[in-house]
Amino acid sequence: MKLLIVSAAPFIFKDEKCFAYSPYVKELVIWEKYANEISFCCPVWKNQNGLLVEEITFDIKKHFKLIDFNLNNFTNLVKAFFYAFWNSIIIFKAMQQADHIHLRCPGNIGLLGCIIQILFPKKPKTAKYAGNWDPKAKQPWSYRLQKWILSNTFLTKNMQVLVYGEWDGSKKNIKPFFTATYSEVDKEPLKELDLKETIHFVFVGALVPGKNPLYAIQLVEGLYRKGYDVSLDLFGEGMERKILEKYIASNRLDNFIKLNGNHNQETLKKAYQESHFVLLASKSEGWPKALAEGMFWGCVPVATPVSCVPYMLDYGERGLLLRVNLEQDIQQLEALFTNESDFKSKREKASNWSRHYTLDVFEGEIKKILK
Repeated sequence: MKLLIVSAAPFIFKDEKCFAYSPYVKELVIWEKYANEISFCCPVWKNQNGLLVEEITFDIKKHFKLIDFNLNNFTNLVKAFFYAFWNSIIIFKAMQQADHIHLRCPGNIGLLGCIIQILFPKKPKTAKYAGNWDPKAKQPWSYRLQKWILSNTFLTKNMQVLVYGEWDGSKKNIKPFFTATYSEVDKEPLKELDLKETIHFVFVGALVPGKNPLYAIQLVEGLYRKGYDVSLDLFGEGMERKILEKYIASNRLDNFIKLNGNHNQETLKKAYQESHFVLLASKSEGWPKALAEGMFWGCVPVATPVSCVPYMLDYGERGLLLRVNLEQDIQQLEALFTNESDFKSKREKASNWSRHYTLDVFEGEIKKILK
């Protein structure tokens, strides 16, 4: 089987070796197992631009190079018209040669893929929609258009659409799905933690407005100002780093809040194991891996109720749903600080739930899809 991946996720070449976003590579290794050859339609970046990358070690049959573009100003909008036309030709040619087409959505390239796949109704296809599938969510028009095309069984034939969460009114081609980081062999007993020692929080994700790392900092700061022995470690890079550094310095928070940058999976695992809570105040999500990873190691998740997050947290039974109101959210955490049994219960429930979604289960589901 000739598998084609159409994605906005870039390749980065170093010393003639190909690299891509690390969690993406780990997933691709599984997809590649069940294909005779694998090809890619994706852009190339000259630099990794703060992206945590990993080498692609399997053979790539062919790389159909796309031009990366965005629509953030008028000049780019004009350029995007020509880039989209060029990319469409490349994607069409690539799809002609494939036995199975796999789209990665949402995004500008995902949108082109959604439109062009209509011309190949007989070819088996999958699409992984990594964003928020909630039909009530406020999203850019291009995201809504992709969701509409993928859901339309008249336009989109012979495709399974993999989405995060279960949503009422979904068409028959929409398949609830998940993602995973750890295997069965990774399961270890949880580290003993209590709330009488320093209460550790961890944030893992890009330092960008959409992930709202400043709110995570302000939440832990608020607890500190009320006399609690707390700490916060943030892992990730992004455009807001300088803003966060300035805020931490000007408010003298550097003794208990640290910006650690990007780190490998082993470092993150240790941080999760030693943390009481994993924080994520995102404005939008698909399946937030940081939450699932933290829960795997016994972190109680504290997150905004976006996309399938309420389902992941069992609507508060295995975590806390943020209201994005500092006073109210601090009160929620204070209530849990004073209830050790509730904390331990949420911790155990969070871990038990997350440990069901292993790479072993994930691989079994991919195998079913491709076979």
